[in-house]
Amino acid sequence: MMFRVDRDVLAEAVAWTARSLPARPSVPVLAGMRLEVTAEQRLKLSGFDYEVSAEVTLELQSGEPGVVLVSGKLLAEITRALPAHPVDVVVDGAKAVVTCGSARFTLLTMPVEDYPSLPTMPPAAGRAGSDVFASAVAQVAVAAGKDETLPMLTGVRMEIEGDTVTLAATDRYRLAVRELKWQPEQADISAIAMIPGRTLNDTAKALGSTGAEVEIALSSTGGTGEGMIGFTSAGRRTTTRLLDPEFPKYRSLLPTEFSARADLPTAPFVEAVKRVALVAERNTPVRLAFRGGEVVLEAGSGDEAQAVEVLPVDFDGDEINIAFNHQFLLEGLGAIDSDVARLNFTTATKPAILTGGKPVDDDGPHDYRYLIMPIRLSS
Repeated sequence: MMFRVDRDVLAEAVAWTARSLPARPSVPVLAGMRLEVTAEQRLKLSGFDYEVSAEVTLELQSGEPGVVLVSGKLLAEITRALPAHPVDVVVDGAKAVVTCGSARFTLLTMPVEDYPSLPTMPPAAGRAGSDVFASAVAQVAVAAGKDETLPMLTGVRMEIEGDTVTLAATDRYRLAVRELKWQPEQADISAIAMIPGRTLNDTAKALGSTGAEVEIALSSTGGTGEGMIGFTSAGRRTTTRLLDPEFPKYRSLLPTEFSARADLPTAPFVEAVKRVALVAERNTPVRLAFRGGEVVLEAGSGDEAQAVEVLPVDFDGDEINIAFNHQFLLEGLGAIDSDVARLNFTTATKPAILTGGKPVDDDGPHDYRYLIMPIRLSS
């Protein structure tokens, strides 16, 4: 086996494939990256750890068919460091020789026959713009839990109804919900999938840079979401196993009536929260007092360091004193993708809803909502 390919094209493809390789593989062969040159002069790079698979297909300048398995992480480090010249790879027995300009590396190969076969891509369910999809996933994944002992809360729930996809995630302290339009293969499609949040976010981010559409494939569209989901875009494909579809009944948590509404310029609000939070201990909140045309931000109390800042606000409704975990608040503000942050309140002890200042459709709901639980203030 041998092939020649452009250095930048190879480095990008290897880096994308290597991102899914396990840091601590259960068996050594899973740390490998499979390289196959086909009879059609294409190079397929793939990785699989029984949970997540990734594959990239490239057009070659020249090549002889064959298959080889080498250390994926090492190959990624090497290709990233190569000079700007075409790359030649030649497999000779138990070694693969990588040559680029005056640089030459020899890698030991791994037994290809021990490497698992990549799963078959499920049937296509529909398509969406890769940049829109990546943005929507990022907005929701920020609220996914990190505690692996509660796998239900580490995922992003994808609900598909016709031409609408709803993404939702929660860690019990905040909830993010985003709706987007897509092009389904079947107009009456209805499906639910629970996708590992970190994997989905990494995949969407990587595919979002392609500038093409992303095709979403589901192994089940009967509403249970069991099995596998796949994503394809611009010669790249990836699959991941789904989590148990059990998820909190989150729609009932979203209030529909509010006692107050506050609109603030997002960037100044973020900077003010960051400044005030400098004196906040890890588990102590930032307190917000909304009244008239201003909001007073405070943190720290008693014998501790204290901070106070006042911002003008477009406020309507009953005065309210409320407190939030500053990190959760900042992550929500970073996700709304709007110059104006809108906070809707019911009471100081019930969840607030953070959205952008204006709905996409003036007569309809916001396509993104970030629910954040307040921290009860001691009286």
